[in-house]
Amino acid sequence: MSVTTGVETRTQFIAARHRWVQLVTGVICMAAVANIQYSWTLFVPEIVKTFGWSRASVQASFTVFIVTQVLSTPVVGYLIDRYGLRPVIMLGGFAAGLSWIINSAATVLPGFYFGALIGGIAAGCVNACAVNSALKWFPDRRGLAVGIMAAGYGSGTLLTVLPIASMIETSGFAHAFFVYGLIQGIIIIAAGWFMRSPDPGQVTYSTLVQQSRRDFTLVEALRSPVLWVMMVMFACVATGGLMAVAQLSLIAQDFGIKNIQVDVGLFSMAALPFALIVDRITNGISRPMFGWISDHIGRETTMLIAFSLEAAGILALATFGSHPVVFIALSGLVFLAWGEIYSLFGATIGDAFGTQHIGKIYGVLFLSAGFASFFVPIANLIMSATGTWTTVFYIVAAMDLVAALAAFFVLKPLLSRHYAHCDHAKYR
Repeated sequence: MSVTTGVETRTQFIAARHRWVQLVTGVICMAAVANIQYSWTLFVPEIVKTFGWSRASVQASFTVFIVTQVLSTPVVGYLIDRYGLRPVIMLGGFAAGLSWIINSAATVLPGFYFGALIGGIAAGCVNACAVNSALKWFPDRRGLAVGIMAAGYGSGTLLTVLPIASMIETSGFAHAFFVYGLIQGIIIIAAGWFMRSPDPGQVTYSTLVQQSRRDFTLVEALRSPVLWVMMVMFACVATGGLMAVAQLSLIAQDFGIKNIQVDVGLFSMAALPFALIVDRITNGISRPMFGWISDHIGRETTMLIAFSLEAAGILALATFGSHPVVFIALSGLVFLAWGEIYSLFGATIGDAFGTQHIGKIYGVLFLSAGFASFFVPIANLIMSATGTWTTVFYIVAAMDLVAALAAFFVLKPLLSRHYAHCDHAKYR
């Protein structure tokens, strides 16, 4: 008996240690692919200046990227469930490098759209693999683990935003696309080689958060109102965040503060790159922080708090954002309250439907981000028609409040009934 117990204890220790290795691997891959989304705003003004195209036409590349990422995610989920994590994430690494190499050679809009399409495939592969890994390896700390994984994506450009901006200024945006395309592709392929799923019996479940012990199929999940309510909520909250990610440079420019120097004592920096650095930090902190909170007080209550905070931040940005220091602080608040959607929704999906088919189910949930991405170029049209970003801010703040109230008053009772009908559900 003691020998068996000792073997089991050693096995559990090895599994516990290995899952943190898997987490680090996923974070590295997420950080490397993050440039495709979060550094895009640095390139837009230079592309517009070089070719003379309209903002909306250039920003359509961002929509192509998001829509492709979203539409590819269910397919990627199927590939993960069938072939495993390693080949899929390495495919993502190849696509991540190819995407920006295509952008570096593009001289017509369709070229940038094609680069965005390949980039969407890359982000879909890497994001889906990383979230899938976290959900499977950390059922007992699902919110925290998915949050840490998502933080790699949210703050992955923290170390590259200034070098990329500097390279764009000194060597041109095409050279920056090429160099950093190679770097991010190589990093993902190298790190992705070590990624795998846990073996049966290697993980333990949470004792604090309700979690189904049953693994739902995609068809069963689609029959549940829980999935559909979460898709609507996800679209509402993702809209504001994606708009801020894609438009922040243009918003700062239209507020007239893009290049205003902000002195904080030890150093001074232009308002836009300062805001981008702060945003990457708060976006990264947000995901594990709110994920950890949700592991202790529940996903729905955490959603109510976070989404309400984002609405308040956006409304404040609309009112006071023309001051450079306030712009930096409020944009940081917006990203703090937005970044957590990837940890909260991912963890909730895993809790509700299990992990055996989570690749496909999470992929369907992620389709909601595609609907949200259509608001990015529409936001430019609204701004052009009204001459101000205020209307755009009010719309996205209202969507955040709808999601916040729905989390507590709609999703929470739905999940309670869902768990009550699940076999072997664990209750708080």
